[in-house]
Amino acid sequence: MKKILSLLLLLSSLSILPAKAVDYVYFGFEPDIITNYVAVKKKLGYVRLTVELMMDDANKLAVVEHHAPLLRDAIITIIGQQPADKIRSIRGRNEIKEMCEEKIKSLLTEETGKPVIKKILFTQWLDN
Repeated sequence: MKKILSLLLLLSSLSILPAKAVDYVYFGFEPDIITNYVAVKKKLGYVRLTVELMMDDANKLAVVEHHAPLLRDAIITIIGQQPADKIRSIRGRNEIKEMCEEKIKSLLTEETGKPVIKKILFTQWLDN
């Protein structure tokens, strides 16, 4: 009986270390991004979107906050150059999101030497 208890005690003391869970941090642009795009027949349309940047380290949040005006401008510039059919389609929105993500990673790499963010999320998209 003592051997069994000793064995159980030994087995319970051995711990299998779980893989480190990544705690993601999000930065949201405040206020929402509102910008124009060229719609049909040279008429202006507008887009209002909520943008979140996902990072895998809380220490990166200060870097993103510092460069927020540059990143906001890049998003506004990209959206303003898109045609109405791309703005209004799901596939087009995904392409725009990918363009924005690549541009933001590129800008942050130029400024800091690292892409800093993992992903960009458009959590709300309203267009007319």
